[in-house]
Amino acid sequence: MSNPPAVRTALVAGATGAIGNALLTRLLADARYGSVKVISRRPLGLSHPKLMELLLAQKGPAALAEQLAADDVFCCLGTTQKKAGSKAAFEQVDYQLVLDLARAAKPQGAKQFLVISSVGASLKAASFYLRVKARMEQAVLDLGYTSTHILRPSLLIAERAESRPGEWLGQKLAPLIDPFLLGGLSIYRSIPAEQVAEAMVTLALRNIAGGHTHHLPLPD
Repeated sequence: MSNPPAVRTALVAGATGAIGNALLTRLLADARYGSVKVISRRPLGLSHPKLMELLLAQKGPAALAEQLAADDVFCCLGTTQKKAGSKAAFEQVDYQLVLDLARAAKPQGAKQFLVISSVGASLKAASFYLRVKARMEQAVLDLGYTSTHILRPSLLIAERAESRPGEWLGQKLAPLIDPFLLGGLSIYRSIPAEQVAEAMVTLALRNIAGGHTHHLPLPD
């Protein structure tokens, strides 16, 4: 008789966002994950036998120490410069907080780190946003996790609690533009947040060593 698959522990950051919320729903329903830990600045208001909430203090993720113990770390942290209030505040979330989490979780036994970046991320990009994402990617890869997966989605199709006029307009135009994005341009097609969350879980369960960057959707 074959042994049953090992039950894993997931650690999720950014569960209140569009991708993070979809990811949390998937992980709680997946029997391969016996425990799902969520780092949040405020209570989520959810109740589930597999769910453990870890409240993030001012000292950052490192203060949670052994509570961060997990097999797979899913990082969906992200904001916008407008919401953050400044370039420095944006960088604090999308670069520093992501890196702080990755640094803190690895000594607690995490083997895999999966993080949301953005299509077009490049140190040479004209966009400050994309340069910060590229710096984050490299910093996380340099930590040397057994497996690191960087996902670069394009425009997200999702309901937002806050107003994002530019994104709202993009979502309205996406169905008209997407069919013309062929070949190498296909990575710029819009994608539902739920599909990004599904890709994160799929990649985590593949257990592929090394550092990998993925455009979406994942190839079949």
